[in-house]
Amino acid sequence: MLVECTIRNLAVIESAHVRFSPGFLVMTGETGAGKSILIDALSLIAGARGSADFVRHGAKACEIECVFELEPDHPAWRQLEDWGITASPDEALLIRRDISAQGKSSARVNGQLLNLSMLKALGDTLINLHGQHDHQSLLKVERHLSLLDSFGERDIAPLLKKYRATYSAYTALRKQWSELEQAGMQNLQMLDLYKYQIEEIEKAALKPGEEKELEEERRKLAHAEKLAQAVTEGYEAIYGSNMALEQLGKAVEELEDAAKVDPAALGPLLDQLRSAYYQVEDASFQLRDYREGIEFNPERLDALEDRLAMIQSLKRKYGDSVEKMLQYLQTIKQDVEKIENRDQHLEELRAQLEQVKAELHQQGAALSAVRRKQADRLAKGVTAHLHDLQMERTRFEVSVKPLDEPAKDGADLIEFMISPNPGEPLKPLSKIASGGELSRIMLALKSIFAGMDHIPVLIFDEVDTGVSGRAAQAIAEKMARLAENCQVFAITHLPQVACMADSHFLIQKSVSKDRTYTEVRSLDGWDRTDELARMLGGVTITETTRSHAHEMLELAAQKKRGWHHLQ
Repeated sequence: MLVECTIRNLAVIESAHVRFSPGFLVMTGETGAGKSILIDALSLIAGARGSADFVRHGAKACEIECVFELEPDHPAWRQLEDWGITASPDEALLIRRDISAQGKSSARVNGQLLNLSMLKALGDTLINLHGQHDHQSLLKVERHLSLLDSFGERDIAPLLKKYRATYSAYTALRKQWSELEQAGMQNLQMLDLYKYQIEEIEKAALKPGEEKELEEERRKLAHAEKLAQAVTEGYEAIYGSNMALEQLGKAVEELEDAAKVDPAALGPLLDQLRSAYYQVEDASFQLRDYREGIEFNPERLDALEDRLAMIQSLKRKYGDSVEKMLQYLQTIKQDVEKIENRDQHLEELRAQLEQVKAELHQQGAALSAVRRKQADRLAKGVTAHLHDLQMERTRFEVSVKPLDEPAKDGADLIEFMISPNPGEPLKPLSKIASGGELSRIMLALKSIFAGMDHIPVLIFDEVDTGVSGRAAQAIAEKMARLAENCQVFAITHLPQVACMADSHFLIQKSVSKDRTYTEVRSLDGWDRTDELARMLGGVTITETTRSHAHEMLELAAQKKRGWHHLQ
């Protein structure tokens, strides 16, 4: 659950610190008091994008901190562990979001930095926020498919994963077939060019690494005279007239006699001199052999220059290295083979397409069958909740119809259908549902998914818009019952909803010294009664409205006690 929230310099909120309890919590206040700012704060904590517009005028930054207490098996802990972030289920989870006046944003969990995508993923496990605009998502038919698949995820997800893999293979084959079919004439025109290029590259008989070897050989031939002179002088200095090696040998002989007198001090030096003697001797032999191998061959040098020039010319056409030219050669050989055997390839692709298409239809049929079963279950669940929400005579069904062609997510058109009144046929939800009906259908769906998702915090932002009377009371009771399994927040203008809450918060706006301030205050006792009276009767609170408010609170408490007694 969300334990507490601290806000600093967020829009008109200069500073607010609120502690929350479990259960059903409502937030009320005059229109424009700043209730939506609290929703903005929780949205930012859940990973929504921030901007400089959130920062209170004149402040350097806004800060939001939320503390959550979660069960040890909550998926948030596993998510943090996967990211290498230290967090213990024995402690509270602290999420902090900062946004500077320049629009720069940062997020931390228990003091450790998160990027925005990580915060969003974490927020999805903690908070489910539902606003008025979410009603409209019910009118989008494509949304119905995802809702059904989420409802039946355990049975649908494995089949959908397998289907998507097959669909991906199917679309790839279709693309290959289409490209080969459409590119036929153009490829025929390219055939002569490809053959010429193949002949030119193969005639060159290129070898991997050849250019580097040729350049090294050319460098040696071009500097043969200089190499010979340097090596000869080096050899002479060691083994020739300068007698360097002979002098080193004499030094060894002299030290051998001296080492017999003081072996501890001179023995190691003698070993060093002997090692140096043998190394210098070996170096002289290598210099002699290298000198004998030096080649003076102007003809070979000219041949190398010609070969390198030819390679350079080919590189300008076919790639910036011998390896890339050989790779290009293989590519155009394959292209030539495809062009010359185009009909055969088309037939092979057609056969593969038919095979994969058959698999796709088979998997799509299995997926459709499972979706139809889950559609019946979802419809029954929604209908049961709608009965609780004063829509007893409403028929709700989830239609599963075949598509003309397979799509990425299956071959099904999923659409929510409704008949609000007895005797009327089922029609698409988007065609006949009113705002109040949409509110209750969405609440029914949320009630179903809340038990499946195990998200600890559920937020409703004025979802009761467009309803009143018994329907409003039914919505209030449904949210209160929902709060028995998770923490439910509701921003509302309806006293029927507010009276059912376990905790009530008032959002108030004030102006001081030409600055606007918003504060959040917890209500109880007569303060809560007065707020309900204001919601019932407007600005002027009378004894009648106060008495009515008190009676509503008593009846709400009595109803909740009855629920607990039945349990």
